[in-house]
Amino acid sequence: MFIIEVKYQEVEGSVDEKLQTCDFKRKQYIKLLSPLNMEVEYIYILNDWFRNPKYKDVLDYIISVNCKYYFNYLPLEKIGLPVPISS
Repeated sequence: MFIIEVKYQEVEGSVDEKLQTCDFKRKQYIKLLSPLNMEVEYIYILNDWFRNPKYKDVLDYIISVNCKYYFNYLPLEKIGLPVPISS
């Protein structure tokens, strides 16, 4: 199961701290879905606001707890969906 959370920010705010909760949320989904033997991947889609160097530690943390993030869009191949081949 892919849990995809979109975070968009234009000014300072509470999203900064919410990015640090993916580990807890992922573990809760794993616990909830364990009877179904489902794997869980937690993915953030972030806008360019989060490219600011001050987010480096948070982005590193997201990766360190087996969550993922992408900027502005989710590459479909990352979740096993086919990508159209341009001619």
